[in-house]
Amino acid sequence: MTEKIILIEKTEPAVFFNPNNDYLTILKTLYPLLKLSARGNEIKISGPTSEIKNFEEKLDLLQDLINTRNYLNKEELFELLQNGKEYEINDGEDNFKPFNAENNTLVFGPNGKIIKARTANQIKLVQEVDNNDIVFAIGPAGTGKTYTAVALAVRALKNKSIKRIFLARPAVEAGESLGFLPGDLKEKIDPYLRPLYDSLQDMLPADKYLKYIENRTIEIAPMAFMRGRTLDNCFVILDEAQNATNTQLKMFLTRMGPNAKVIVTGDLTQIDLPPKIESGLKNAVKILQNIKGISVVYLDVKDVVRHPLVKKIITAYSKKSEEKR
Repeated sequence: MTEKIILIEKTEPAVFFNPNNDYLTILKTLYPLLKLSARGNEIKISGPTSEIKNFEEKLDLLQDLINTRNYLNKEELFELLQNGKEYEINDGEDNFKPFNAENNTLVFGPNGKIIKARTANQIKLVQEVDNNDIVFAIGPAGTGKTYTAVALAVRALKNKSIKRIFLARPAVEAGESLGFLPGDLKEKIDPYLRPLYDSLQDMLPADKYLKYIENRTIEIAPMAFMRGRTLDNCFVILDEAQNATNTQLKMFLTRMGPNAKVIVTGDLTQIDLPPKIESGLKNAVKILQNIKGISVVYLDVKDVVRHPLVKKIITAYSKKSEEKR
């Protein structure tokens, strides 16, 4: 039996010993053979020597996690501590970079939320984006196309492989007219862009999100606002691209500058263009899919990560469409 006193030095004791003693409780759970007590900035520990050594390593990792993530809930903390060797701190940024690609973690959101590629095709999307500069992600609603794309953009920004994120959507009406919506142009267009705002807020602390929007590190705009621009050193996402015309999609793709990544997402079963206008997404995939550096990833009902009923809804509509053919 060994006894030792360990000092909490890498983080503020008041933060470590938070009001609920969550962190110490988790450590006690992970090391049931050890007897732990805390006072001031000290932890008094007694038990088997090998367990104490392991405890010290976990305690060191835990302090790094607290410093970098500010707060982690119990479930996330357990996962990080149990798989600690798979993570490394990334240049002091407030995220952890996957050390082992097999864990599929992309970024850590506010309060340590773990954002992963959760299905086989989402993992394939991540791999294709790593290996190509333009990737088309095609699939029905709820398959994580946009969410995964935004996570990849945030990861690239945090890893400093790009300097800016640009997110765009065609402002195409789906059953209601822009002219009848209240407010000025920005207020009319913002509802179309709301899914992009929501994804970003899920992955960035509020203060950083606002800072990035204000200094235009992250820019969200209707597709029409891109004409005449060159997007370099940038991660670019075009969402709902099935509602872009041939001319619009060609314009978008030719905005790409040096050191840029582009993800184009869309659902070819939900085209809101007038009947006589061809979807630019459908045409672009046919024309560009065999060009080196461009990849197409198809997601399907197996990739749906929303409510279980969404899978059944998509399947039912697909069957109905096939019956009409």
